Order: sequence, then structure tokens, then C-alpha cells
Amino acid sequence: MHLKDYILFDLDGTLTNPKEGITKSVQYALRHYGIQVDDLDSLIPFIGPPLSESFRRFYGFEEQQSREAVLVYREYFTDRGWLENLEYPGVRGMLERLLAAGKHLMVATSKPEVFAMRILKHFKLDGYFEHVAGADLEETRVKKADVMRYLLERAGLGTDRESIARMVMVGDREHDVLGAAELGIDCVGVLHGYGSREELEQSGACAVVRDARELEELLLTM
Repeated sequence: MHLKDYILFDLDGTLTNPKEGITKSVQYALRHYGIQVDDLDSLIPFIGPPLSESFRRFYGFEEQQSREAVLVYREYFTDRGWLENLEYPGVRGMLERLLAAGKHLMVATSKPEVFAMRILKHFKLDGYFEHVAGADLEETRVKKADVMRYLLERAGLGTDRESIARMVMVGDREHDVLGAAELGIDCVGVLHGYGSREELEQSGACAVVRDARELEELLLTM
């Protein structure tokens, strides 16, 4: 049995709660197109998947329009949306104890890398991670599997069976589970984010936990 020495974390919905910043940024972008959405909770499905994909899926935007909408979204997000974020209870202590146990911690997020780094530094969480990988601003690298490949390459980690067996992904949406599966990596789903137990189990999560405490207990035994 291989120990899971390398733990790859999603950011939004896994380490921090980005609800206010993301939904207000989406609201701002939709308003640009004459679409007024007052119920921010209705925009929660935008948390997790690539943004351009969500504008197409939920509002029927064409490819070019969805890319433009992402740029409008970033006007708000760059100014204040990234600050409208909360650290999940127990996450910091969990990271400290995982490091003490000899685990190698990394971040793989579909959020643009520049914003991911800014958020982690703001919360003083960046020091826990050996590498942080995210999407590029041009969205040529935005799908979770592509971000994970980029992360492993940057970290100098192999993608052979022996190396992959030592890794585990942690996320809150099906995109995390399915992206990890493309590389043959197990994924643990966490329920304090925005995916349901049903979503995570149906997409193939190897385990589903409720919060940071349960996640820590599981990761220390893997």
C-alpha cells in the first residue's frame, strides 16, 4: 500500500469560502449584459467550474461572449471580489498537522494563478504549500486535469503509476474528482464547499468528508 505523501488541494470551496466575491463578480458581469440577478445564491453554481463554461451553460452565452464576460467579471473581482472571501474553520490547523506528519502540500485550482496566490498570501496560507498552480488568464489552461498536469510538471513529479499512487486530490466539486481521475489520482470530496455528497460520490470520489477535522483524520491515515 502506498502512502499518500502528496496532497493536492483545490482552493475555492475547499480551503476558503469565496461565495460573496464570486457571486458578486458574476452579478456585475451579467449586469453588463442587461441581466439583473438579485439573488446571489442563484449564482452559486458558478463556484468551481471554469467561468466561461458556466456563462455558456447557465446563460446561453456564445463562446466569444463568454470570454468577454470573464473579462468583465475580473473588473470587479480584481478590485474587491478576491477579498470577499473567508477561511474555512479548521483548515489552518489541519495544514499544520499534515506538514508535521511529513505530507507535501500543493494547490491545484481553476482560478487564475495570480488570484490564487493573492488570496493565499492574504490569509497567510501560502507558506503551507510547496507549489501553487492555477489557470492562466488566457484560459488556455483552466480545466482541472490540465492544471494538475501543469502542477506536477512544475513540481518535478512523475506521472507513472508508482508516483500517482502517492498522490491524492482534495476538492468540493465533481470537476475536482473527474480532473484527478484523468490522471489516475484518487480524490477526496469535502462537504463544507459547494458540491453535494451525491455529486461527489457519483463522480467517483474515493471518500467524502464533512469538514476540515474529518479531512485531516482521513489524510493522516492515507
